Amino acid sequence: MSGVATTLLLIAATGTGALLMALSSRSDRLAARVATPLIFGVLIIAVWEIACRGFGIPRVLLPPPSEIAHALGADRDTLAADFRQTFVRSVIPGWVIGNAAGLGAAILLDRSDFLRRGALPLGSLVAAMPIVGIAPIMVMWFGFDWPSKAAVIVVMTFFPMLVNALAGLAEAGAMERDLMRSYAAGYWSTLLKLRLPAALPFVFNALKLNSTLALIGGIVAEFFGTPIVGMGFRISTEVAKMNLDIVWAEIAIASVLGCASFAVLALIERAATFWHPSFRR
Repeated sequence: MSGVATTLLLIAATGTGALLMALSSRSDRLAARVATPLIFGVLIIAVWEIACRGFGIPRVLLPPPSEIAHALGADRDTLAADFRQTFVRSVIPGWVIGNAAGLGAAILLDRSDFLRRGALPLGSLVAAMPIVGIAPIMVMWFGFDWPSKAAVIVVMTFFPMLVNALAGLAEAGAMERDLMRSYAAGYWSTLLKLRLPAALPFVFNALKLNSTLALIGGIVAEFFGTPIVGMGFRISTEVAKMNLDIVWAEIAIASVLGCASFAVLALIERAATFWHPSFRR
């Protein structure tokens, strides 16, 4: 057993004991909820390390976590440049534009049954288009740099936000709407004070869903043309060179980014929709 795996197992064993004590006393449920997935993850990494070392699995098939961690440190400048190109320059702008456009379109379609019946089937058609078909077209339209990747992300995130926002705008009940009419509230006043707040849980569902879709779309789009930087570019080139430790390092960064984005949005959702029944105890 390697020293890394031994250390991980000791940490996991110590954490498991602390977790069992917390669960038995029920004094710190938040710590228990946080510790459970962390300990489970450490155990998986330890078993992964032991299996790779013990069974002599070739690194071109599956590198051990210790080599992936070494790649994260040794190639940190390259990985940081890939992070900036993919996440900062492509994913974030595409996610913001796609969600804003979807929400704006939902408000527009909500005012017209004719537009809603005509546009939703077209939106379903666009949402069903595969990334491998959209990405080359966007590269031809917007070039090889980040705008083409952001355009792919806009296409991917637009329809989930549109559908969820439309469902959320219809969530306000008839009694609430009648009450607003009794106060002589117009369409926009009712929208801002009643219908948009009622739609927030649906909007946040779309935001969280799109946070992962945007990252996947940005990485996959880079397979079809990009400058010599980016997470998708690095994965495709390093696979060809059999440098699987760097490939797994990029995968680890993408996983952490996806989880962190989802967690941040979940915290914002809890603060913004604390009144919703799903958050009541």
